[in-house]
Amino acid sequence: MTGDITLFNPSSSRDASAIDVTANITNLRSTCTENASDFYSEATFDVQARRTDASAAREVVLPYFSVVVRGGSAVIAKRVGEVRINFAAGQERASATAKAASYVDRATATLPSEIEKKIKQERKAGDADAAIDPLADPEVRAALQRSSFELLVGFNLTQDQLRYNATR
Repeated sequence: MTGDITLFNPSSSRDASAIDVTANITNLRSTCTENASDFYSEATFDVQARRTDASAAREVVLPYFSVVVRGGSAVIAKRVGEVRINFAAGQERASATAKAASYVDRATATLPSEIEKKIKQERKAGDADAAIDPLADPEVRAALQRSSFELLVGFNLTQDQLRYNATR
């Protein structure tokens, strides 16, 4: 829902005839590297934009966010950046590339050894626990959730822009 943004002129209008600029995030690419103390994630992405009035050269600055989410729901870090789209006179479409990055503490993103043992435990056919999925254990599921992190990227929308995206 935050991968698209629509700017209106005038900004209070929501009429199709008032659409000024539309843009979307596309071509998201990510890398992750690790060292002894942390993991570094980097996401690069393209922003493709289109405007309705191409008469003059124009720069449009669009705010975006990156958040680090732990366990699928807990935001542990947020940063806001800007991507600048430069339209030449007569040009309806333009694009730019932006980047977001984060560090996650290695110890926080590592499973405790006793949980890792439960997951990797060798199981043999016929054993009582052979058919039991270790992920069915609430303790294992909780540990996996605590150690999972995501880097999410989107446009930093106003409440009106978010409401517009939800209704279109």
